[in-house]
Amino acid sequence: MDRLLYRMKKIIPANLYGALQPAYHYILAFLAACIYRFPSRKINIIAITGTKGKSSTAEIVNAILEESGRKTALASTIRFKIGGNSKNNLRKMTLPGRMFLQKFLRKAVNERCEYAIVEITSEASKQFRNKFVDLNSLIFTNISPEHIESHGSYEKYLQAKLNIAKELENSKKRPRTIAVNADDNESPKFLSIQAEEKVQYSLEEAKLYRTHADGIDMMFRGETIHSKLKGVFNVYNILSAASFAETLGISPATIKRAVERLSIIKGRAQNIDEGQDFEVIVDYAHTSDSLEKLYQTFSHKSKICVLGNTGGGRDTWKRPVMAQIADKYCDYIILTNEDPYDENPRDIIKDMLQGIKKIEPEIIMDRKAAIRRAFQIASSQKNSPGPKKVVLLTGKGTDPYIMGPGGTKTPWSDEKTARDELRRL
Repeated sequence: MDRLLYRMKKIIPANLYGALQPAYHYILAFLAACIYRFPSRKINIIAITGTKGKSSTAEIVNAILEESGRKTALASTIRFKIGGNSKNNLRKMTLPGRMFLQKFLRKAVNERCEYAIVEITSEASKQFRNKFVDLNSLIFTNISPEHIESHGSYEKYLQAKLNIAKELENSKKRPRTIAVNADDNESPKFLSIQAEEKVQYSLEEAKLYRTHADGIDMMFRGETIHSKLKGVFNVYNILSAASFAETLGISPATIKRAVERLSIIKGRAQNIDEGQDFEVIVDYAHTSDSLEKLYQTFSHKSKICVLGNTGGGRDTWKRPVMAQIADKYCDYIILTNEDPYDENPRDIIKDMLQGIKKIEPEIIMDRKAAIRRAFQIASSQKNSPGPKKVVLLTGKGTDPYIMGPGGTKTPWSDEKTARDELRRL
């Protein structure tokens, strides 16, 4: 099917294909809702949207709900889960079309799940994949420029996100709840949405939070939370999930237990430990802001950074910007292949090189060889003076493929590759 759609995209003029695609998804969404008998009416739907932090917030919400005794379903970039049955998301798509969501929700209803946590992207909104799903709640994490070439402008990208909030406003369910990051500049637009309960959260609520090598210490409603998740961005993710959970009557003590038990989120500042003498982190960071925040999290360490750039043929503007951030924070840079699609991957690297002025990067197109080289550098420097070493593998996270020309997919895992290469050392 993917190959057929790829050929159609090549045959049909781009403007016509772009115009027909939303209608195609809208019709499929309506048919799916009918075929699966509008399952969202029988389950509490928690939607999560934003540029960054969606998957992590979804995992934290899920952990809190399960800790409180609720049975959940979860659909995110990382995985699809119904009750105790979980499988990795291998679709290379956060929220697949072609009737996926309605079928997923029907299964969740049949398994008697009380809540379904659904990560909704701007692309899904643009293509109506989330249509005919009655929302109970929405969590808005943040927004920054992303997918600009796909949407046409930042304003259109923002509107796609606001359209998700409109789905909450139009929902017939009561009460409707929206939780909004008050520190985000666009928060007033989301808070203007009609809902019975509006919750705002801010970094100020964490009170004297501290990020360190082993995680986070923070306050929430009088409870001190010690989380193994890393970085200020995860302080925000915990706040968003915890603030929302309160609206369901879940106690701060239960929230604390859930967050402290959640020691890892796959592909999100994930620590890879095979007994090596240096730290290895796999992270999805695919925007300039998320990349900078990740690097800042490890400011106390010498950073060996392996990065490509997200997706050939899209958001070309951010290639030199992300490279410039690596040039600012990293001690060693290895540029490599990521998801070139139909673009020459070396052209992507050339665009990135424009942002690097201070460091002479290595260019290793084979991603496995690039990771191996990073580990060799870290290992060779383990006894050198100065800060401890950390290798940061960014851009893929849990992505299961490297996307190549003609719709080809090469199976891939940054985590597995990292573990294999560490064992070889």
